[in-house]
Amino acid sequence: MSTIALQNETTAPAEDRIRWRPIYAALLAGGIWLALSALAARLPDAAEFGYTNEFAIVAGLIGVALAIGSIGGDRTGPLAARLRSWSPWLILLGSFLFVWELATAKRLWLPMPFFPPPQAIAEVFVDDYARLFDSVWHSAFLLAGGYLIGAAVGFVSGVAIGWSKAVGYWAHPILRFIGPLPATAWLPLAFFIFPTSWSASTFLVALATGFPVTVLTWSGIAGVNKAYYDVARTLGASNRFLILKVAIPAALPHVFVGLFMGLGGSFAVLVVAEMLGVKSGLGWYLQWAQGWAAYANMYAALLVMAIACSGLITLLFRIRDWLLSWQKGLVQW
Repeated sequence: MSTIALQNETTAPAEDRIRWRPIYAALLAGGIWLALSALAARLPDAAEFGYTNEFAIVAGLIGVALAIGSIGGDRTGPLAARLRSWSPWLILLGSFLFVWELATAKRLWLPMPFFPPPQAIAEVFVDDYARLFDSVWHSAFLLAGGYLIGAAVGFVSGVAIGWSKAVGYWAHPILRFIGPLPATAWLPLAFFIFPTSWSASTFLVALATGFPVTVLTWSGIAGVNKAYYDVARTLGASNRFLILKVAIPAALPHVFVGLFMGLGGSFAVLVVAEMLGVKSGLGWYLQWAQGWAAYANMYAALLVMAIACSGLITLLFRIRDWLLSWQKGLVQW
């Protein structure tokens, strides 16, 4: 009995320390964000910047929310618990913004306009949201068209190459010749062949997507266990059944790897293609911002692109987990 009591006494403080760590981290994060708010509001700007007061208010609200979530404990609900779980990242982000604000808006240690302060980037989303989100819409439309076309053609081509030796005989050399070339290398030819810059950009995005999807689908089809086909044929399965019900489901993990690779490549090609010829889009917006030395607009566009790419990858993972529920949890994002 005494041994059990001694174990409880020694383990209880350790458990208390583990339980209190997120609370301390959230309290520290709240203090950093409140310090950022005080820096933005109290220390005068070294130059004329808009939305400094609004930036200070938002930082203060985040700091107060973190402080309430840390002090209130479990009584503040699931939102506060989520804030506490993100406390280490909020500490890092608040510290980064504090140094950034001090080195730019308050002291001008970093040269303007190459390093605008945080409130200058926030100003872009408030004052130039129409142009920015019009560019986002055009980029999304172009990316969706090119990516879906490339994924569909790549999937069909990969299945055909992996299933038919005759198709593989003719397609394999072409893939080995064209596939390794970056899609951007075809820019001059694409803009010469296609009637509009939009169709040329769509082709380039589709080309960047199609090659990895084709190769990975082909690899997945070719790697299916032959015993699956033998069992299905014993039960009277036709070739159509073997392709649709055996080969393709077994190859889907490889197909999604190709889709992930194609998504990253399509984003890179999208930006380059939109810098040549199109009148709207994130690539065009980046070029326009660089031309006018509007680096705050450029950073805002890069932030939007990072969020969009991360969101699309997350969506693709959700679709993958839904279609491949038996593999859910093996690959994390």
